[in-house]
Amino acid sequence: MAHTFLLEIGLEEMPAHVVTPAIKQLVKRTADYLKEQRVAYDDIKPFSTPRRLALLISGLADKQDDISESVKGPAKKIAQDADGNWSKAAIGFTRGQGLTPDDITFKEIKGTEYVYVDKFIAGEPVAAVLAGLKDVITAMTFPTMMKWGAHHFEYIRPIRWLVALLDADVIPFSILDVTTDRNTRGHRFLGKDIELKQAGDYEADLTSQFVIADADKRKALIKTQIDKIATDNQWTVNVDAGLLEEVNNLVEWPTAFAGSFDEKYLTIPEEVLITSMRDHQRFFYARDTSGKLLPNFISVRNGNDHDLQNVVAGNEKVLTARLEDAMFFYTEDQHKTIADYVERLKSVSFHDKISTMAEKMARVTAIVGVLAKHFDLNDAQTKAALRASEIYKFDLVTGMVGEFAELQGVMGEKYALLEGEDPAVAQAIREHYEPISADGALPASVPGAVLALADKLDSILTFFAAGMIPSGSNDPYALRRQATGIVRIARDQQWSLPVADLARDAIAAETAANVAPDLDQTAQVEALVNFVKDRIRKILRSSKQRHDIIAAVTEGSSSDVLQIFTAANILASHADDANFKDVIESLTRVIRLAQKAPAELATAKVNPELFNNDSEGALDQGVAKVAAAADQGLDALYASLADIQPTIAAYFEATMVMDKDEAVKNNRLTELSHLAQLALTLGDLDQLVVK
Repeated sequence: MAHTFLLEIGLEEMPAHVVTPAIKQLVKRTADYLKEQRVAYDDIKPFSTPRRLALLISGLADKQDDISESVKGPAKKIAQDADGNWSKAAIGFTRGQGLTPDDITFKEIKGTEYVYVDKFIAGEPVAAVLAGLKDVITAMTFPTMMKWGAHHFEYIRPIRWLVALLDADVIPFSILDVTTDRNTRGHRFLGKDIELKQAGDYEADLTSQFVIADADKRKALIKTQIDKIATDNQWTVNVDAGLLEEVNNLVEWPTAFAGSFDEKYLTIPEEVLITSMRDHQRFFYARDTSGKLLPNFISVRNGNDHDLQNVVAGNEKVLTARLEDAMFFYTEDQHKTIADYVERLKSVSFHDKISTMAEKMARVTAIVGVLAKHFDLNDAQTKAALRASEIYKFDLVTGMVGEFAELQGVMGEKYALLEGEDPAVAQAIREHYEPISADGALPASVPGAVLALADKLDSILTFFAAGMIPSGSNDPYALRRQATGIVRIARDQQWSLPVADLARDAIAAETAANVAPDLDQTAQVEALVNFVKDRIRKILRSSKQRHDIIAAVTEGSSSDVLQIFTAANILASHADDANFKDVIESLTRVIRLAQKAPAELATAKVNPELFNNDSEGALDQGVAKVAAAADQGLDALYASLADIQPTIAAYFEATMVMDKDEAVKNNRLTELSHLAQLALTLGDLDQLVVK
């Protein structure tokens, strides 16, 4: 007989951002537990609101699957002595299986007899297994945890009730002082407590008490309500997916409504208005059909439409207070110049172990000069990037950013334009924070991309030099995110970015300009390279790249971000070639032999007069072709290396590299060193797994 089981954890209101990850975690942990316990089922349906996490498991089996298996033990010669007595090994083996030596049989495998026992374990009733879900619940983890009462147990919020119903029967267990029963709770203000008769009644009974427990249904209802209000008013409303998810996890019985604010606030930059509505009040903003921002918003109430006009008025009042503050700061900020704000940055700390914010900008200006030259920027791009680097943090000391920290960069752009700065400079000021998340938008302009790279490079180098290197999950200054930003910007712009060389050039430029911090940044260059490569590895793994290819390209000597990604793509694109195995094996043999050469041979010249066979001359000509191909890019390099694979194979057939004649040996090692250096441009090929 198939059963239906309901599990509900009733809680104080959870933070909105926790609800969705929490129910997904509960589903996975429960599915893993049932699999481990050998309990079959058809489906797990999740339910979640701010006050509850619940699962409805359908098609649940009566009991665990039985176990019937033959278990192999030690060899017979170990299990019995010469007189046929059971040894300690045999006794211990059977005891471990819950049996005795009387249950032993023998089976011969490849001429050797082994001890076996036939083991049968009857499955437990499903009710007994489900009681173990207590441990599943208590094992859950959350980004923040709390204690309550006199308990030492920690959870996302206090547990107030538990429901565990197998069809119509309660599965008993307790967590702290809360014991499972069949009673759930309706909406905090509109509903009543509910005594569930059957597990399958859960969703319908909650709906009768003003709780839409199915998160997907609740979200769809909110979207429909917003769309109707927008259509009725001829508004265009961008229903942001992230905001919709957050609002959905704040309510159990949603009712959308429209509100408005005074048109005078439309003189404030719309980014300020949107931030106030979307980020601070969780409102959806409205535009007219031409895309112009309107003095209207849509919000969602956790309740019905009773006295809705009072709810509208209250939300309008709260929003107006924020907009009044914004209007004040926007007006006051314009009484000072950018130069005034830059001057104030001299007394603002970037970090007390590193420098002031003004000193950071001076370092970044030096780095921008290095990058502009390396990327061969034109005069206009260089001028814009340098000017932006001189002022780009000025908005941090404005009143608006002090009140609305989310608008840093955005207000810098707005105020720069108001003061007559080049639009390219203003855009770079806004873009230098990008990307602000792992998959966030990247700088669209060249000056913005250069400034973003310079700012992130300086932050990582100086924090490393000050001894604040992220460890484990600890990364208070978001340095991993900034390193990911460096990698993503370089790929997006298709810029060669040799991290080690550019870091050293940046440090030299800071020193020459007398703006270097009183820290040993040079000692951290290698750590910086490894840190950036870790980010590259993560990105490559997320793109399902082969692990051996990731190891090959990131453990090589190159620190050029773009080159590493290009090499990974090339190796992956040729991995299924018929000759890939032969090419890689030939090149790794070259590389291993070259490692035995004295360092000075890497830059020595090959002497053709020391060749003893035709294969040496053929390889020398092949290496010259590979060197020429390398100048055309990694694709051409790999193609050329593949072309000379038969030449390499013939060389090793005809040539003993480690000749007794020292001059001949060194000449051959020189040749192989030159070829190895070219091959290693693709990465540490010895890491590749070829079959």
